[in-house]
Amino acid sequence: MGTPHNHWGFWPAFRTAGAHVHGGGGDRSTVRLIAAIVVNILLTAAQVAGGVLSGSLALIADALHNFSDATALVVALVARRIALRKPDHRRTFGYGRAQIIGAMINLTSLILIAVYLLVEAAQRFFVREPIAGWTVVIVAALALLIDVITAAMVYSLARGSLNIKAVFLHNLTDALASVGVILAGLLIVFFDLYVADLVATVAIAGYILHQSFPVLKQAVTILMESVPDDVDLSELIAAVREVPGVHSIHHVHAWHLDENRKAMEAHIVIDPLNAHDMERTKEAIKQRLVQDFDITHSTLEFEFINPESKDQT
Repeated sequence: MGTPHNHWGFWPAFRTAGAHVHGGGGDRSTVRLIAAIVVNILLTAAQVAGGVLSGSLALIADALHNFSDATALVVALVARRIALRKPDHRRTFGYGRAQIIGAMINLTSLILIAVYLLVEAAQRFFVREPIAGWTVVIVAALALLIDVITAAMVYSLARGSLNIKAVFLHNLTDALASVGVILAGLLIVFFDLYVADLVATVAIAGYILHQSFPVLKQAVTILMESVPDDVDLSELIAAVREVPGVHSIHHVHAWHLDENRKAMEAHIVIDPLNAHDMERTKEAIKQRLVQDFDITHSTLEFEFINPESKDQT
């Protein structure tokens, strides 16, 4: 039995910052992720302490979000390592979708955190607690600085990977959340607007949901092997039918192999009289798929027209 063909293309050499990662580059990106994990864990501990001491729900919300960053980075790192495995006889397409699964885990955790924060804010609205404004401002300012540094560390890795993009969204929303917490703290200090803490909490939760669902939809589209959003199946079928020598097409499937590559399979019906041009027809179809739909991986099965059913479709 031969070695399975790598249908995933670039996955064994994980792509970051628009280039393949080989050797030292992969090690450097791994070090970045590990460093970001450690920083987020330390920041979470500081924010939890600050939130408990100050009585600020917004600060605790930011702490939970930061903790989710740490877990997101762990999941991303593990998924990334799995994705580097080569195809084998059990998983002939390789392990590239491990990163999509990692993104799903991260995004789901974000959504659950957002829902928890909304419930907690609703409860706090009816039971007011004193809040130490300056403690909130100082801790949130420290969190903002660390969030910006962490986001910068993973930014270059976010392009070309849903998994790392989900992690970057964690860091970005954390930074914006910290800004909101700082503003809430200042409003508490100077105007005694304690409701600002709840408003900041709800804003953080709302922004998390707003950022998470579009990426979650993209991940689900890939995992469910749905037709890519930029491919109209009717137009694809019509384009193939226009290729000289093609009588009809059926059993058509189009889907994502991964985040960057699309695939398609179909049964192509031709006239037996054109059998000698089968290879030429196949190449013409494949070129049309690449040029018009950016489908680089296609499997075509040819059939002859059934003499008893000339109107075969």
